[in-house]
Amino acid sequence: MARSRTTKFDASEVITNEIIRIIERGVLPWRKPWTAGGSSRPLRVGGEPYQGVNNFLLTMRTVMAGHSSPFWMTLPQANALDAKVRKGEKSSVVVYYGQSRKDAGGEDDRSDGDDRSEEARIFRFQKSYRVFNACQIDGLPDSFFPDPEPAPEHPPSEPIPHMQAFFDAIDITTVFTGTEAYYLPPVDKVYMPSITRFQDPRNFYGVWAHELAHATKARHRLNRDFGLSKFGNTSYAREEIVAELTSVFLGQTLGFTAHTLELNAAYLHNWLRVLRSDKGAIFRHAADAQRACDYLIARSETGRAGRSAEAA
Repeated sequence: MARSRTTKFDASEVITNEIIRIIERGVLPWRKPWTAGGSSRPLRVGGEPYQGVNNFLLTMRTVMAGHSSPFWMTLPQANALDAKVRKGEKSSVVVYYGQSRKDAGGEDDRSDGDDRSEEARIFRFQKSYRVFNACQIDGLPDSFFPDPEPAPEHPPSEPIPHMQAFFDAIDITTVFTGTEAYYLPPVDKVYMPSITRFQDPRNFYGVWAHELAHATKARHRLNRDFGLSKFGNTSYAREEIVAELTSVFLGQTLGFTAHTLELNAAYLHNWLRVLRSDKGAIFRHAADAQRACDYLIARSETGRAGRSAEAA
């Protein structure tokens, strides 16, 4: 009797295919201005914000489903709160990374206390688990459904003070001129149109974040290199994904959404080409983007601290 074959669940493939299907519709849902319960980032059951690719994935799912709560949890976590996931609700797949250390003989090297660093090997692994949004669960405490905050209004074409202060403090030169936005590696400068060219100033900061993300790839910063980059090739497309996600993550902190001056079929095609050819791409590039976001935040904090010290 022939054995039936079961297909091993591949989280990378499932998640990548989900993103591909969404982009094929010509939509980038993470660019939609949103908050859920006053939070611009998805939160774990304990209130900690998700990072990297899980932040990106759950942001996208929150926007598409219209969830009003930022909280996500596993089925056991919901049960521990005497709450129940409603019948028929669909879970969302998220991932986590870990590593184990084994010696040359295959035994776990963590327990014996000996220093076998020359013989040991580090094994990195990815595992997946499923979560539900609080809006899919009955019986949760009211604290999982915080009241939404009113959306702030910003005068058109004028700086938003806290965003402007953040970007001004970053020690990467930006030149405001013309109608195009780009980073020019030979001179290590970002070029941006004036904010007066943007009806919505949040779009101005979204574009600026995107271009500063490109600047983080420089050798003296994060030294990110995908190979020879030419407009439209795979290296170019990979770097564009990193810049897009950096703008998403930074915008969650400051209050804008990812934005570029153009969103056309060619831009979407670049995403699709990378994702279709490499199911692990979105995970690596989301990690690259998280590093770029963290770098820009750190540089801004350093710059503002320096100015405060000079003023004192």
